[in-house]
Amino acid sequence: MLHKKIYRTLLLFLLLCLISSQAIAAPTAQERLESNRAKTVDTNMLENWPTGPVVGSASAILMELKTGTILYSKNIHERHYPASTTKILTTLIAANRCRLDEVVTFSHDAVFNTPRDSNHIAMDVGDTLTMEQCLNAILIRSANEVSFAVAEHISGTSEEFALLMNEEAKKLGCVDSHFVNPNGLPDEEHYTSAYDLAKIGQAFFANDMLCNMSITPRLIIPKEKEDLIENNKMELIPGGKRAYEFLTGIKTGYTDVARYTITAAAEKNGMTLICVLMEDEYPALYEDAVALFNYGFSNFDQVTIASLETKYNIDNQGLFYRDNDLFGSSSPILSLDKTSTLILPKTIDFKDVTSKLIYLEGDKDQVARVDYSYKDVPLGSASIQYARGSEKGYSFEEVKETEEPKKKWNTSFIFINILTVLGVGLGIVVLAILVLFGYAFTKRYHFSFPGRERRAWKRKHRRARKAEVRNAKRHSRQNHKEHIKRRRRY
Repeated sequence: MLHKKIYRTLLLFLLLCLISSQAIAAPTAQERLESNRAKTVDTNMLENWPTGPVVGSASAILMELKTGTILYSKNIHERHYPASTTKILTTLIAANRCRLDEVVTFSHDAVFNTPRDSNHIAMDVGDTLTMEQCLNAILIRSANEVSFAVAEHISGTSEEFALLMNEEAKKLGCVDSHFVNPNGLPDEEHYTSAYDLAKIGQAFFANDMLCNMSITPRLIIPKEKEDLIENNKMELIPGGKRAYEFLTGIKTGYTDVARYTITAAAEKNGMTLICVLMEDEYPALYEDAVALFNYGFSNFDQVTIASLETKYNIDNQGLFYRDNDLFGSSSPILSLDKTSTLILPKTIDFKDVTSKLIYLEGDKDQVARVDYSYKDVPLGSASIQYARGSEKGYSFEEVKETEEPKKKWNTSFIFINILTVLGVGLGIVVLAILVLFGYAFTKRYHFSFPGRERRAWKRKHRRARKAEVRNAKRHSRQNHKEHIKRRRRY
């Protein structure tokens, strides 16, 4: 009996030691935040770049949606588990491939392969929802079994849908991702990066329908017995605990291994920013997102390139004008895209920006593209395209090779206005007429100048002497011929 008590005591002691060691090994949320905040913010190392806030996430990015300009960068290519932020790719694929009235039926796998302690809306085998209801359930309530059912509806199996996800991610410009399921449940082979989520976010947040669904406060699905009603728990949405007035779309995620993640977009004064935070903590997650958005809106401007560009601006000069006429009202056939924008930090001037001209072959709409950057950070680009209407034209000062040069060809353009050509030609004709008139006038009229008569006498005397010599030679030749003829007779 005594031995059993000793044995139990030792077993309890070992169990307590094991629990204590795990507790000591696992860092607390505060420790994780402090460790992440000590990590370097890459963009803060750039000369004259606006200094960004210190955030508690392991990696973070702030990207402008239209240009893809990265305003804030912290370990953006570091791989992390995305948790439910995976669902922005799932819903993006579904929205692009399906009609909203398509009916999705829930299979046994969709229902029972979803852990009951994860986010769900309690669907049963055989239940049906429209695709529109599915998208709302995924984005508002982060329903895992609905994500699974949508994947099966599109590809037949969750595994086949994962292949589609990876293909789509690559098309969107992802370079660090590998997806194995449609909902982001933990898997060692399911990972992405802040950069890749921002690239997916460029397409997701450009879809107004998906954005509006993600910030809807409540999910309501009509049912026979009782309507399904679920509240949106993401705190930055309108009416949320930490509502952010400029928010246009959002998706959050959480698992024990991924910690807290967020992908969100906000728009102010026509500029839309995408914020991604990975491996953050609550509630720092929301505080960091707001800090990044405010940093972007306060320190950067979205500017129209054509309003600042002077290097390629030729105003009314140029060859390759359409329908040239004698009155200079011709319109150019090449122009800089007037809608193109770039993101300019308020700490630098446009003259500090580097531009690179790239000629494009085989493009029916664009002749070339001008890429803008600062310290190798891309800021935006503008296309030089075939003009429409009566826009002013733009020319290029340098001749550069295409991105993938197959052959070298002279692509420099010389722009000449028709009025300029006519004016220069008319001036040449008038000058020639004046020269001819002056020469004829001096030949016709004689003017008295000192020494003029003596020079004229000398010229006349030299001509007379030359004539005498020529006559003497001619008579000599004739006399010689006569002498030869006489001798032949005898």
